Amino acid sequence: MQTFVAGMVSGAFTTLFIAPGERIKCLLQIQQASGAEVKYAGPVDCAKQIYRNSGAKGVFKGSVATFIRDVPGNGVYFLTYELMKKTLTPEGGSSANLGAGRTLLAGGVAGMMICIYAFPADTLKSRMQTAPDGHYRNLRHVFTTLYKQEGLMSLYKGFSAAIIRSFPANAACLCGFEFALRFLNWAAPSL
Repeated sequence: MQTFVAGMVSGAFTTLFIAPGERIKCLLQIQQASGAEVKYAGPVDCAKQIYRNSGAKGVFKGSVATFIRDVPGNGVYFLTYELMKKTLTPEGGSSANLGAGRTLLAGGVAGMMICIYAFPADTLKSRMQTAPDGHYRNLRHVFTTLYKQEGLMSLYKGFSAAIIRSFPANAACLCGFEFALRFLNWAAPSL
């Protein structure tokens, strides 16, 4: 339970920093995809224009959805990783000494679990962040509008690509973390 709560706390802390970046990223992505006139010259210009037109509220648009995605999502991620490591540890062994294959498997499964949990919230976040001001009243309005117009599966557009990417990306990330930690514990134990 501590791992889940600690993961949730990490999600709360990161939301403050991630939400504005997610907003800017989403606006730049749809600008590129639409082929329409270029409105933003880059991320800094995008942030300046959002702030000039909508203030801090505009910069942080979609923060509630980011919070809903990342707080429980990070709890799920870290809990799954720790449970997988424990499950894959041979009896009498230590999860700190798992081999690369088992560490990759634990990281990959954790990545898939956060993807499964977070994808619908991420879809809602992205729709809210890229909609014109005033288009949606709140996150619930985003959900009901999507559900009525496109059905429940609209929350999962692009899911197959994301879930396929999530396994190797998170396997590599967490395996790299574990092996770097082992190296540092060996090379600089008092660091």
